[in-house]
Amino acid sequence: MIDNKKTVLVIDNYDSFTYNLVHLINEVGYEAEVWRNDKFELADVAQYDKILLSPGPGIPEEAGLLLDVIKTYAPTKSIFGVCLGQQAIAEVFGGTLLNLGRPMHGIATPVTVVDGDEFLFWECPQTINVGRYHSWVVSKDNFPSCLKITARDHKNEIMALRHETLDVRGVQFHPESVLTEFGKQMMENWLSS
Repeated sequence: MIDNKKTVLVIDNYDSFTYNLVHLINEVGYEAEVWRNDKFELADVAQYDKILLSPGPGIPEEAGLLLDVIKTYAPTKSIFGVCLGQQAIAEVFGGTLLNLGRPMHGIATPVTVVDGDEFLFWECPQTINVGRYHSWVVSKDNFPSCLKITARDHKNEIMALRHETLDVRGVQFHPESVLTEFGKQMMENWLSS
């Protein structure tokens, strides 16, 4: 029997960083159940309270059941998207993606927290160096009114967001990366919410 209060469902988008996220989840006292994005039944997700959407290659529409998980469970579950996971959240709620042209793979850059009420960043400084591994970002153009930007980089690109009324949030960077400061704190903040 799964203790759904202490077990996080991790949707693995076929990414090499997924198990680094699992390790981070374990470090803060939770268990993780990992399912590949195309190897489960949507109804089986219902048993979990917390869902982490992993990074992954490509774009959200190519990621198995990823978009369907968000559409189905955003109203009732706590969802945290990392990289591709954040991009999928934005798309489900009406956002679009922007190709950077120049990939940000294995690069540390500072991001600024712009929403002091976002609990994901509690006990973190306003400016945090983070590890980035992506070619796409959520576009600032036509940004959905139901979402709120919670962190930006020095070029004003969206580095974190949350839903205005649902327990759904995401980060473009990788909290599990050694390049990210306070990544463990962010994970602990989400899991204890």
